[in-house]
Amino acid sequence: MSHAPHQPNTGSHADEEYSLPCAEALLAGTLALMTGYVQACCDSHRDAMGSKIAANLQMLADAQGFTPHFRTVVWSLQGRWDQQCKARQDVAASAAMVAAEQRRVLWHIAPEAVQ
Repeated sequence: MSHAPHQPNTGSHADEEYSLPCAEALLAGTLALMTGYVQACCDSHRDAMGSKIAANLQMLADAQGFTPHFRTVVWSLQGRWDQQCKARQDVAASAAMVAAEQRRVLWHIAPEAVQ
């Protein structure tokens, strides 16, 4: 009896359409987003993917097709991704405030008296 996982036919990668149950498709999509998040070249893409990952993990945690233990693990992951996304947004907002303040420093100071 072999317990090796089923390996898809690796001969043809031209057709990458899969037929998965809804919960499995959501899980596969989330894993693909996590891969993209790590490989992202710019922060704007990474921020958008991070938000989508957190949202997908929320849906997976609420899905009825998984065991309660799996859903607990996913719920914990969702909380971590959500915190990470919020922290990145806070850093970005702080950086924007610093940049705005630096631009404001370049303004001329108004004279105390006008002739």
